[in-house]
Amino acid sequence: MALPAAVTRVGVIGNGIIGHGVAQIFAAAGVPVTMVGRSVESLERALGKIERSLDQFREYGLTTAAQAQAALARIAVSTSVEDVAGAEFVVEAVPFDVELQRAVFGQLDRLCAPPAVLATSSGAPASSVTGGVVHRERVVAAHFWNPPQLIPLVEVCPAPDSDPAVGPWVCELLRDAGKEPVLLEREVAGFIGNRLQFALWREAVALWGEGVASADAIDRAVKASFGRRLPVTGPLESFDLAGQRTIAAFAEFLLPSLYAGGQPHERYGEIIERGGETPLMCDWSNRDREALAARRIEELFARLRDDRQ
Repeated sequence: MALPAAVTRVGVIGNGIIGHGVAQIFAAAGVPVTMVGRSVESLERALGKIERSLDQFREYGLTTAAQAQAALARIAVSTSVEDVAGAEFVVEAVPFDVELQRAVFGQLDRLCAPPAVLATSSGAPASSVTGGVVHRERVVAAHFWNPPQLIPLVEVCPAPDSDPAVGPWVCELLRDAGKEPVLLEREVAGFIGNRLQFALWREAVALWGEGVASADAIDRAVKASFGRRLPVTGPLESFDLAGQRTIAAFAEFLLPSLYAGGQPHERYGEIIERGGETPLMCDWSNRDREALAARRIEELFARLRDDRQ
Protein backbone atom coordinates (compact mmCIF):
# COMPACT_ATOMS: atom_id res chain seq x y z
CA MET A 1 0.00 0.00 0.00
CA ALA A 2 1.00 3.63 -0.45
CA LEU A 3 2.01 5.34 2.78
CA PRO A 4 1.85 9.06 3.65
CA ALA A 5 4.81 10.94 2.21
CA ALA A 6 4.67 13.35 5.15
CA VAL A 7 2.74 13.76 8.39
CA THR A 8 1.24 17.23 8.67
CA ARG A 9 -1.17 16.35 11.48
CA VAL A 10 -1.55 13.58 14.06
CA GLY A 11 -4.94 12.67 15.48
CA VAL A 12 -5.32 11.33 19.01
CA ILE A 13 -8.61 9.78 20.06
CA GLY A 14 -8.80 9.97 23.84
CA ASN A 15 -7.43 12.49 26.32
CA GLY A 16 -6.52 10.34 29.31
CA ILE A 17 -2.99 9.66 30.55
CA ILE A 18 -1.89 7.98 27.34
CA GLY A 19 -3.87 10.25 25.01
CA HIS A 20 -2.63 13.58 26.31
CA GLY A 21 0.88 12.14 26.64
CA VAL A 22 0.90 11.10 22.97
CA ALA A 23 -0.43 14.53 21.99
CA GLN A 24 2.41 16.16 23.92
CA ILE A 25 5.03 13.93 22.26
CA PHE A 26 4.09 14.85 18.71
CA ALA A 27 3.38 18.51 19.46
CA ALA A 28 6.80 18.85 21.11
CA ALA A 29 8.30 17.26 17.98
CA GLY A 30 6.78 20.00 15.83
CA VAL A 31 3.74 18.16 14.47
CA PRO A 32 0.25 19.71 14.78
CA VAL A 33 -2.11 17.49 16.78
CA THR A 34 -5.88 17.17 17.07
CA MET A 35 -6.84 15.58 20.38
CA VAL A 36 -10.41 14.31 20.70
CA GLY A 37 -12.15 13.89 24.05
CA ARG A 38 -15.66 13.27 25.31
CA SER A 39 -16.24 16.71 26.81
CA VAL A 40 -14.90 20.24 26.74
CA GLU A 41 -14.19 19.99 30.47
CA SER A 42 -12.08 16.84 30.14
CA LEU A 43 -10.15 18.38 27.25
CA GLU A 44 -9.42 21.49 29.32
CA ARG A 45 -8.10 19.27 32.12
CA ALA A 46 -5.93 17.37 29.63
CA LEU A 47 -4.47 20.61 28.24
CA GLY A 48 -3.72 21.70 31.79
CA LYS A 49 -1.83 18.45 32.42
CA ILE A 50 0.14 18.88 29.20
CA GLU A 51 1.04 22.43 30.20
CA ARG A 52 2.24 21.28 33.63
CA SER A 53 4.22 18.45 32.05
CA LEU A 54 5.90 20.86 29.63
CA ASP A 55 6.74 23.09 32.60
CA GLN A 56 8.48 20.09 34.19
CA PHE A 57 10.41 19.46 30.98
CA ARG A 58 11.52 23.09 31.11
CA GLU A 59 12.54 22.78 34.78
CA TYR A 60 14.70 19.78 33.93
CA GLY A 61 16.34 21.59 31.03
CA LEU A 62 14.68 19.41 28.40
CA THR A 63 12.88 22.26 26.64
CA THR A 64 12.69 26.04 26.73
CA ALA A 65 9.75 28.23 27.68
CA ALA A 66 9.33 29.25 24.04
CA GLN A 67 9.44 25.64 22.83
CA ALA A 68 6.91 24.58 25.46
CA GLN A 69 4.55 27.39 24.48
CA ALA A 70 4.89 26.49 20.80
CA ALA A 71 4.16 22.82 21.53
CA LEU A 72 1.01 23.69 23.45
CA ALA A 73 -0.13 25.94 20.60
CA ARG A 74 0.13 23.02 18.16
CA ILE A 75 -2.57 21.05 20.00
CA ALA A 76 -6.13 21.57 18.83
CA VAL A 77 -8.93 19.91 20.79
CA SER A 78 -12.34 18.65 19.76
CA THR A 79 -15.23 16.54 20.96
CA SER A 80 -15.82 15.24 17.43
CA VAL A 81 -13.89 12.32 15.93
CA GLU A 82 -14.64 13.82 12.51
CA ASP A 83 -12.03 16.51 13.17
CA VAL A 84 -9.16 14.02 12.70
CA ALA A 85 -10.27 13.27 9.13
CA GLY A 86 -7.28 15.09 7.64
CA ALA A 87 -4.63 13.48 9.83
CA GLU A 88 -2.10 11.14 8.21
CA PHE A 89 -1.55 9.24 11.48
CA VAL A 90 -4.22 8.61 14.12
CA VAL A 91 -3.66 7.02 17.53
CA GLU A 92 -6.60 5.48 19.39
CA ALA A 93 -6.14 5.94 23.14
CA VAL A 94 -9.61 5.31 24.55
CA PRO A 95 -10.22 3.18 27.68
CA PHE A 96 -9.49 -0.53 27.24
CA ASP A 97 -12.84 -1.79 25.99
CA VAL A 98 -12.75 -3.96 22.87
CA GLU A 99 -16.26 -3.05 21.72
CA LEU A 100 -15.56 0.66 22.14
CA GLN A 101 -12.23 0.35 20.35
CA ARG A 102 -13.80 -1.56 17.46
CA ALA A 103 -16.43 1.14 17.11
CA VAL A 104 -13.75 3.85 17.08
CA PHE A 105 -11.72 2.05 14.42
CA GLY A 106 -14.78 1.47 12.28
CA GLN A 107 -15.47 5.19 12.42
CA LEU A 108 -11.84 6.13 11.72
CA ASP A 109 -11.73 3.75 8.76
CA ARG A 110 -14.65 5.62 7.20
CA LEU A 111 -13.37 9.11 8.07
CA CYS A 112 -9.66 8.82 7.32
CA ALA A 113 -9.06 7.78 3.75
CA PRO A 114 -5.99 5.71 2.89
CA PRO A 115 -3.06 6.12 3.02
CA ALA A 116 -3.67 7.45 6.56
CA VAL A 117 -2.29 5.00 9.13
CA LEU A 118 -4.37 4.02 12.17
CA ALA A 119 -2.80 2.80 15.41
CA THR A 120 -4.13 1.47 18.69
CA SER A 121 -2.15 2.36 21.80
CA SER A 122 -3.75 -0.56 23.63
CA GLY A 123 -1.72 -3.40 25.09
CA ALA A 124 -3.92 -5.81 23.13
CA PRO A 125 -3.11 -6.93 19.57
CA ALA A 126 -4.34 -4.70 16.76
CA SER A 127 -6.30 -7.59 15.24
CA SER A 128 -8.61 -7.52 18.27
CA VAL A 129 -10.01 -4.10 17.31
CA THR A 130 -10.26 -4.31 13.51
CA GLY A 131 -13.56 -6.20 13.25
CA GLY A 132 -15.33 -3.28 11.56
CA VAL A 133 -12.37 -2.06 9.51
CA VAL A 134 -12.31 -2.43 5.72
CA HIS A 135 -8.75 -1.18 5.13
CA ARG A 136 -7.07 -3.40 7.71
CA GLU A 137 -3.73 -3.21 5.93
CA ARG A 138 -3.07 0.23 7.49
CA VAL A 139 -3.82 -0.69 11.13
CA VAL A 140 -1.05 -1.38 13.62
CA ALA A 141 -0.52 -1.43 17.39
CA ALA A 142 1.69 1.33 18.80
CA HIS A 143 1.84 0.56 22.50
CA PHE A 144 3.07 3.56 24.51
CA TRP A 145 4.16 3.11 28.12
CA ASN A 146 2.91 5.25 30.99
CA PRO A 147 3.74 8.10 31.16
CA PRO A 148 4.37 8.18 27.41
CA GLN A 149 6.17 11.51 27.40
CA LEU A 150 8.77 10.09 29.83
CA ILE A 151 9.08 6.41 28.85
CA PRO A 152 10.95 6.12 25.53
CA LEU A 153 9.64 2.71 24.45
CA VAL A 154 6.82 2.26 21.96
CA GLU A 155 6.09 -1.34 20.97
CA VAL A 156 5.01 -1.42 17.32
CA CYS A 157 3.17 -4.61 16.43
CA PRO A 158 1.54 -5.14 13.02
CA ALA A 159 -1.54 -7.35 12.73
CA PRO A 160 -1.65 -10.33 10.35
CA ASP A 161 -3.52 -8.15 7.82
CA SER A 162 -1.14 -5.18 8.13
CA ASP A 163 0.89 -4.20 5.11
CA PRO A 164 4.55 -5.15 5.72
CA ALA A 165 5.61 -1.53 5.21
CA VAL A 166 3.32 -0.06 7.89
CA GLY A 167 5.30 -1.16 10.95
CA PRO A 168 8.64 0.25 9.77
CA TRP A 169 6.89 3.47 8.65
CA VAL A 170 5.40 3.94 12.14
CA CYS A 171 8.79 3.20 13.73
CA GLU A 172 10.44 5.91 11.63
CA LEU A 173 7.73 8.40 12.56
CA LEU A 174 8.20 7.60 16.25
CA ARG A 175 11.98 7.90 16.06
CA ASP A 176 11.55 11.32 14.47
CA ALA A 177 9.41 12.23 17.50
CA GLY A 178 12.17 11.17 19.89
CA LYS A 179 10.82 7.77 20.89
CA GLU A 180 12.51 4.34 21.01
CA PRO A 181 10.30 2.06 18.90
CA VAL A 182 10.69 -1.71 18.92
CA LEU A 183 9.13 -3.62 16.03
CA LEU A 184 7.57 -7.01 16.79
CA GLU A 185 7.61 -9.62 14.07
CA ARG A 186 4.24 -11.16 14.99
CA GLU A 187 1.32 -10.56 17.32
CA VAL A 188 1.44 -11.84 20.88
CA ALA A 189 -0.67 -10.87 23.89
CA GLY A 190 1.07 -8.25 26.02
CA PHE A 191 3.80 -7.64 23.43
CA ILE A 192 7.32 -7.73 24.95
CA GLY A 193 7.43 -5.46 27.97
CA ASN A 194 4.26 -6.57 29.73
CA ARG A 195 5.02 -10.25 29.19
CA LEU A 196 8.40 -9.82 30.86
CA GLN A 197 7.01 -7.53 33.55
CA PHE A 198 4.18 -9.91 34.45
CA ALA A 199 6.46 -12.96 34.41
CA LEU A 200 8.59 -11.25 37.06
CA TRP A 201 5.50 -10.13 38.98
CA ARG A 202 4.02 -13.65 38.95
CA GLU A 203 7.19 -15.11 40.47
CA ALA A 204 7.46 -12.27 43.00
CA VAL A 205 3.86 -12.87 44.12
CA ALA A 206 4.56 -16.61 44.38
CA LEU A 207 7.65 -16.05 46.54
CA TRP A 208 5.58 -13.84 48.82
CA GLY A 209 2.60 -16.21 48.75
CA GLU A 210 4.74 -19.21 49.71
CA GLY A 211 6.23 -17.31 52.63
CA VAL A 212 9.74 -17.22 51.16
CA ALA A 213 10.16 -13.49 51.78
CA SER A 214 8.18 -10.36 52.58
CA ALA A 215 7.03 -8.00 49.84
CA ASP A 216 9.57 -5.45 51.06
CA ALA A 217 12.42 -7.97 50.91
CA ILE A 218 11.47 -9.04 47.38
CA ASP A 219 11.36 -5.45 46.11
CA ARG A 220 14.68 -4.61 47.76
CA ALA A 221 16.29 -7.74 46.32
CA VAL A 222 15.30 -6.70 42.80
CA LYS A 223 16.31 -3.04 43.14
CA ALA A 224 19.67 -3.89 44.72
CA SER A 225 20.67 -6.62 42.25
CA PHE A 226 19.74 -7.14 38.60
CA GLY A 227 17.60 -4.00 38.68
CA ARG A 228 20.86 -2.04 38.76
CA ARG A 229 22.03 -3.70 35.55
CA LEU A 230 18.87 -3.47 33.47
CA PRO A 231 19.30 0.15 32.29
CA VAL A 232 22.63 -0.94 30.77
CA THR A 233 22.13 -4.56 29.72
CA GLY A 234 18.84 -6.28 28.93
CA PRO A 235 18.14 -9.84 30.13
CA LEU A 236 19.64 -11.51 27.05
CA GLU A 237 22.69 -9.26 26.93
CA SER A 238 23.27 -9.82 30.66
CA PHE A 239 23.34 -13.58 30.26
CA ASP A 240 25.57 -13.36 27.18
CA LEU A 241 28.03 -11.47 29.36
CA ALA A 242 27.64 -14.03 32.14
CA GLY A 243 28.19 -16.92 29.73
CA GLN A 244 25.32 -18.90 28.26
CA ARG A 245 26.78 -22.30 29.25
CA THR A 246 26.77 -21.23 32.88
CA ILE A 247 23.25 -19.87 32.50
CA ALA A 248 22.04 -23.07 30.80
CA ALA A 249 23.36 -25.20 33.66
CA PHE A 250 21.72 -22.98 36.29
CA ALA A 251 18.46 -22.85 34.32
CA GLU A 252 18.28 -26.66 34.31
CA PHE A 253 18.46 -26.57 38.10
CA LEU A 254 16.18 -23.56 38.67
CA LEU A 255 13.44 -23.46 36.02
CA PRO A 256 11.47 -26.52 37.24
CA SER A 257 10.89 -24.77 40.59
CA LEU A 258 9.55 -21.50 39.17
CA TYR A 259 5.86 -20.73 39.56
CA ALA A 260 4.09 -21.45 36.28
CA GLY A 261 0.41 -21.11 37.18
CA GLY A 262 -2.05 -19.53 34.78
CA GLN A 263 -3.30 -17.40 37.68
CA PRO A 264 -1.32 -15.58 40.38
CA HIS A 265 -0.71 -17.35 43.68
CA GLU A 266 -3.90 -17.96 45.67
CA ARG A 267 -2.81 -15.60 48.46
CA TYR A 268 -2.94 -12.75 45.98
CA GLY A 269 -6.64 -13.43 45.48
CA GLU A 270 -7.15 -13.01 49.22
CA ILE A 271 -5.61 -9.53 49.08
CA ILE A 272 -7.89 -8.53 46.22
CA GLU A 273 -10.98 -9.83 48.01
CA ARG A 274 -10.37 -8.01 51.27
CA GLY A 275 -8.49 -4.99 49.96
CA GLY A 276 -11.44 -2.76 49.13
CA GLU A 277 -10.86 -0.14 46.45
CA THR A 278 -7.06 -0.09 46.79
CA PRO A 279 -5.63 -3.54 47.62
CA LEU A 280 -1.96 -3.34 48.64
CA MET A 281 0.78 -5.94 49.04
CA CYS A 282 3.46 -3.78 50.64
CA ASP A 283 3.59 -2.24 54.10
CA TRP A 284 3.10 1.49 53.62
CA SER A 285 2.61 2.38 57.29
CA ASN A 286 5.96 4.19 57.48
CA ARG A 287 6.26 5.26 53.85
CA ASP A 288 4.63 7.95 51.71
CA ARG A 289 3.29 6.47 48.47
CA GLU A 290 2.91 9.87 46.83
CA ALA A 291 6.48 10.80 47.71
CA LEU A 292 7.76 7.55 46.18
CA ALA A 293 5.73 8.15 43.02
CA ALA A 294 7.19 11.67 42.78
CA ARG A 295 10.69 10.28 43.25
CA ARG A 296 10.08 7.84 40.41
CA ILE A 297 9.03 10.71 38.12
CA GLU A 298 12.21 12.58 39.06
CA GLU A 299 14.27 9.52 38.15
CA LEU A 300 12.49 9.21 34.80
CA PHE A 301 13.26 12.84 34.01
CA ALA A 302 16.90 12.32 35.00
CA ARG A 303 17.21 9.29 32.72
CA LEU A 304 15.55 11.15 29.86
CA ARG A 305 18.02 13.98 30.33
CA ASP A 306 20.90 11.48 30.25
CA ASP A 307 19.49 9.99 27.03
CA ARG A 308 19.64 13.37 25.34
CA GLN A 309 23.21 14.20 26.32
